[in-house]
Amino acid sequence: MAESWSFLDTLELDFRPLVVIELAKGTKGETIEWFTKRIVDKKANGGAQLLVKPLVTENGDENIYLVGASPLRLLLGAETVGLVKECDDNSMRTFTYSSRKTFKDFADDNHNFLTMAECQYIIKHELENLRAKDERMIPGYPQAKLYPGKSIVRRLLTTGILVQIFPLHDREELKKLRYSWYGRVKVGYQPLDEIRCYFGETIALYFGFLEYFTFALIPMAVIGIPYYVFAWEDYDKYVMFATFNLLWSTVILEVWKRICAIMTYRWGTLLMKRQFEEPRPGFHGVLGINPVTGREEPVYSSIKRQIRIYLVSLPFVCLCLYFSLYVMMIYFDLEQWALDYHEENESNFSSMMLFVPSIIYAVVIEIMNRIYRYAAEFLTSWENHRLESSYQNHLVLKVLVFNFLNCFASLFYIAFVLFDMKLLRQSLATLLITSQILNQFAESLLPYWLQKRHKKRMKKRMCSLKTDTDLSLVEQVNLEREMGTYFGTFDDYLELFLQFGYVSLFSCVYPLAAVFAVLNNITEIYSDALKMCRVYKRPFAEPTANIGVWQLAFETMSVISVVTNCVLIGMSPQVNALFPDSKMDLILTVALVEHLLLAIKFIMAFVIPDKPRDIQIKLAKLEFESLEALKQQVRATDTQNREK
Repeated sequence: MAESWSFLDTLELDFRPLVVIELAKGTKGETIEWFTKRIVDKKANGGAQLLVKPLVTENGDENIYLVGASPLRLLLGAETVGLVKECDDNSMRTFTYSSRKTFKDFADDNHNFLTMAECQYIIKHELENLRAKDERMIPGYPQAKLYPGKSIVRRLLTTGILVQIFPLHDREELKKLRYSWYGRVKVGYQPLDEIRCYFGETIALYFGFLEYFTFALIPMAVIGIPYYVFAWEDYDKYVMFATFNLLWSTVILEVWKRICAIMTYRWGTLLMKRQFEEPRPGFHGVLGINPVTGREEPVYSSIKRQIRIYLVSLPFVCLCLYFSLYVMMIYFDLEQWALDYHEENESNFSSMMLFVPSIIYAVVIEIMNRIYRYAAEFLTSWENHRLESSYQNHLVLKVLVFNFLNCFASLFYIAFVLFDMKLLRQSLATLLITSQILNQFAESLLPYWLQKRHKKRMKKRMCSLKTDTDLSLVEQVNLEREMGTYFGTFDDYLELFLQFGYVSLFSCVYPLAAVFAVLNNITEIYSDALKMCRVYKRPFAEPTANIGVWQLAFETMSVISVVTNCVLIGMSPQVNALFPDSKMDLILTVALVEHLLLAIKFIMAFVIPDKPRDIQIKLAKLEFESLEALKQQVRATDTQNREK
């Protein structure tokens, strides 16, 4: 490896811009000189050994820089980050530069062996791992303190000197992807492999899950239509539908694990080793020594963090939950008012007024969810979690608890306190449809319209160019840096999670829930594709092997759905007729059935393997070969030591 890094110094290759760095206007010259020097410095000197060039704009500003790397540098970086590629024997192995010729499609003159997304991920990794050596401050900014081992890029971001870092779009590849993805109306699968090559595994997995979930909803929708048509007021009929719901919610999640394993093995991320997690950018504390790495980094007392969580965050979340329940009771008062108004007037207008409280409540729920999201992000950041994974877990927990109560508390109250199935059906339909319309507008249509307006203004300012392909590099960078930033798949998974709740918890009362979910998801696929390709900056690729904590969230929802559907079945007149004399026998029977169904659910989850048999064999084979290689290396070392 050392010889490879040295050889890299002698290469003179064409510069290909991959990543854009935007510094704040007025950044001091000595700061820019120091930062760019660290980017191009040799690895041995603590640099990133990348290529960087200033982008001179029409007004002469030099606060934007383009970063690239030579093909050899990218190959060495691929080994550093542990990318997994396909070999000539069709197996998937971790890439190493020394064995590069054993990998499929590799050639010294083939600079497309690594996808552009992989190249940009490598550059991002190298930039984030630029660390201070002997510097105690950022040159030109004495108040911006540094210490050995501190991430330079993260410090520049927190001080506002560095505005943003983002990867450039490949206009030709994006044009091809747009056409195959949403440029024509077709019935078929999404080009997930192409999406993965362009946007990375995390986004490709989201679209894969969205597509799979949409197809999985079709059986529920097909069965739900005749239930809606022929059994609208006959609640005895929904016993079979609820029973099917229980099996469906378990099977689809277990099958998804297998499909996910197949995709991520093909993409190589199933085999990627989890790297040691660095402190997140917002983490702060007293400078100390990490006992694991031996490096200097901020140290923060876990006791202080626990105090903040349990004495501030937890009470705040409980207060928000109480407020949500208070708003729910106001909604029921409005429902009663609308019902009284309808009974007094008996007109078409009064019939329409019956839906107004539910619509208002659905809008209020969406507003409360978004406001609470900002509060949860602030609180979780204030808790000062050291690792990004810990931060995300606490944020997801806060948001899911509030969203679950906010969206479903009224339905539980109607079903199990008021015992009003007609109102439950009306409320479920209104909440589901209204939330879907609001999400489509807020997440896709509004951002697209705003971006289109901004793009028109930019084009007028830049000589009124007619097509995207006419844009020069300067104009492309100026357009993209003003585009919105995609903050990840959190909100997208949250929307699917709530939709899964509407379908699995109470859809036996309103069988058309799955139908509306399918229709929404079909438009969601196209609107999200449009959003990724035309509204937001290109996000950095992030390798991942699964959908993470969301898998657990969906499985938890499916367990809750077993309980709710069993209770709904127990409340049906058909079941009540079997126990005319003893309600206690009915309760005990429902509890027994619920426990049996949960047992069947967990048995099914255990019996259905998470990975297909062929992938299990391939993974075991790779593990065996790794152990054998390690044994040979140990033997060779022992032999050398004995000879000495």
